[in-house]
Amino acid sequence: MAILGNLISRSLHIRKRLAGKMASPRVYQLNTLRNLLERGQYTAFGKHYGYDDILSESIYPADSFRKSVPAHNYNSMFNQWWHRCLEGEENVCWPGKVKYFALSSGTSESSSKHIPVTRDMINSIKKVGFRQFYSMTNFNVPDETFTKGILMLGGTTSLESRGDYYEGDMSGISAKNMPRFLSSLLYKPGQKISKSPNWEERIRLIVDHAHKWDVGTLCGVPAWAQIVLEQIIQKYQVRNIHEIWPNLAIYIHGGVSFEPYEDSFKKLLGKPITYIETYMASEGSFGFQARPGVEGIKLVLNAGIFYEFVPFNQKNFDENGEVIPFPESYLIDEVNAHTDYAIMLSTCAGAWRYIIGDVVRFTDVNEHELIIVGRTKQFLSLCGEHTSIDNLNKAIETVNKKLHTSIREFAVAGVAHDHLFAHHWYIGCDDTNIRTEDVRQIIDKTLCEINDDYAVERTSALKEIFVTILPSHTFTDYMKATGRYGAMNKFPRVLKGQQLQNWNNFLESRIS
Repeated sequence: MAILGNLISRSLHIRKRLAGKMASPRVYQLNTLRNLLERGQYTAFGKHYGYDDILSESIYPADSFRKSVPAHNYNSMFNQWWHRCLEGEENVCWPGKVKYFALSSGTSESSSKHIPVTRDMINSIKKVGFRQFYSMTNFNVPDETFTKGILMLGGTTSLESRGDYYEGDMSGISAKNMPRFLSSLLYKPGQKISKSPNWEERIRLIVDHAHKWDVGTLCGVPAWAQIVLEQIIQKYQVRNIHEIWPNLAIYIHGGVSFEPYEDSFKKLLGKPITYIETYMASEGSFGFQARPGVEGIKLVLNAGIFYEFVPFNQKNFDENGEVIPFPESYLIDEVNAHTDYAIMLSTCAGAWRYIIGDVVRFTDVNEHELIIVGRTKQFLSLCGEHTSIDNLNKAIETVNKKLHTSIREFAVAGVAHDHLFAHHWYIGCDDTNIRTEDVRQIIDKTLCEINDDYAVERTSALKEIFVTILPSHTFTDYMKATGRYGAMNKFPRVLKGQQLQNWNNFLESRIS
């Protein structure tokens, strides 16, 4: 196997060298847009917005496209167009009939969003996956890792048949359509276990079979990956996961920031491993961390997705985080490293100028690398404090380090207080020695240091910070109670509106 691993590693290096000179990011993206418009011009959407006229105006019709097609969110895209795909209509937003729909499983209030997944999108996801595989040669990964199992903690591959289409988690759709050689040789937990529709049952089966596998790469959302590793360690009464999987060398994570989980995750290991961040959503696979020691996800710019970057400000978004019809937007070669942008996509699955909800910041514009700093609808700004998800993560990371503790989950809500405002933090932690006041002071001090707006408002309208410490399982219990328990579901970091009301009702029901 060592020889095989060496051969695979050498072949990946050769494949990179043969890739040749790459086009500029702008050329890749303009070619992508033109290809998308050419494929979409005969669809109902393309005819409605005059794609044939847009194509005839210029070789690179980005300006005409931005002037002619308004921005869409999920509701406008679904209510006007995608619902027709669910009803079996062909050529609505992309050529042909949609066979798969990914059920949105992020932090939004609705769990029933249906995102079209076309054959072209499945091929796009495979292309990005292979690009990431090639990029492994940039990291100090042992050659034998390429011959070891890849454990993917994703959604079930047992998709629901709805007559003309199938629906399920995007991770399950991707796993069901992965290359056969990868599925049969390296993929864990294997198709049989992955078909189990119940997440708790899949965890049990994974734990039961863990000692039979030689896992070299682990993939999954941090919270769920940590739960699986802890249960394996507990079942087999070992000190760390490397006593079960001695060749575990890579953890590929995404979905949420890894920073709040990093310290507690490392305690489950017997030796250092390589951490690689990836960027994937129900709407597609966008990129991955391509360089070691560098913070930032490198976007793949020639895989059927056209990106626009909308400055996340009051000019382009209202107070509820909704985008205006024709926002100011920039292409990949027009962005800077000092602005927070909402990502707007046009894809080979029939999403057009679609606000995905993520807010990003570029760490290296020349390498088109970025980090996710928040969500368009998940931020706190009751009185101008402009507190982002990135700020919240930094505060929790600081608490973990200063108090030598492990906060497993958390959420924050903005509340009225004494005719003004306050933030209420809900902290998931099983450390019985942790003091609420210590947590409160560290959070408040950290946010004042990293966010000038927050510091100003703490002297005026933002009068108080409340902290409630809860057992970690409270958060997973809530996910179970709301039908959102599973590998691809994340607890929302900011609670607002009905979501906050549901959370408060749940907490009250546990007291009574």
